Amino acid sequence: MNNKVIWITGASTGIGKEMACAFSKAGYIVVVTGRRKSRLVNLVSEIKFAGREASAFVCNVASERSVQSTTKRIFEKYGRIDCLINNAGVSIFKNFLDTKVFDYDYVMDINLRGSFLCMKSVLKTMIKLRRGHIINVLSVAATTVLENSSVYACSKAGLLALSNSVRKEVRKYNIKITNILPGAVETAMWDAKTRQKFKNRMMSPEDVANIALQTFEQPKKVLIEDIVVRPLKGDL
Repeated sequence: MNNKVIWITGASTGIGKEMACAFSKAGYIVVVTGRRKSRLVNLVSEIKFAGREASAFVCNVASERSVQSTTKRIFEKYGRIDCLINNAGVSIFKNFLDTKVFDYDYVMDINLRGSFLCMKSVLKTMIKLRRGHIINVLSVAATTVLENSSVYACSKAGLLALSNSVRKEVRKYNIKITNILPGAVETAMWDAKTRQKFKNRMMSPEDVANIALQTFEQPKKVLIEDIVVRPLKGDL
C-alpha cells in the first residue's frame, strides 16, 4: 500500500465516491468526507473489506469549524494529507429571475467557500513540507455560457479564478493545483428525466475519477494545470 493520503470531499455519491474507489484500488489511503454519514461509512466498509485503508468523517465544507476539525482529525490519524480533492458541490438549474438569494448563498457556500476553506486548511502544511497536490473539480460551466445555470456557473468560475491565482503563489513550493472541468456526467446532480434522456451521451463518474488519478500520478516535475473533458458529442 502507498502511504500517501488522499482527502476527497463530497464523497458520498457520484464522482467523489468513484474517486475514492479509484485511488483506493491504486493503493492510496483515502479519507472520504461529506454530510451523509451512513453512505460514507458504507463506502469505507467496502474499501476495508477489500483489504485497503480508508477513513470517513462527516464534514460540512461550508463551515470553517467543521473543515478545521476534520483537517485536524486527518492529521492526527495519518500525519499527512498529500492530496486534497475539492469535489463537494451542488447545483441549482434555474432561470436567473427565479433564483432566490437562498439559492445563491447555498451554491456559493458549498462550491466556492467550501473549496476556499479546505484549501486554506491544508496549504500551510503543504508549504512547510514543500509538497502537495490540490485537485479542484469544477465544470465546463466555468468557461461556457449555459442557460439556467448562472449561479452555478458563477461559483465554478470563481473557483477557477481562485485556483489559478493560488497556483501562481504556491508552485514555488512544489505544490500542484489542478482544475478538472467536466461536461455532463451522469450523477444525481441532474434530475431523473434529464438523466434518462441523455444517459447514453453523458460521461460516467468513473471517467472523471480515472482522469483525477492519472493527473495525480504524473511525474514530480509535471503539472497538469487544467483539464476540460466533455462527452464525445459535446454539451447537452
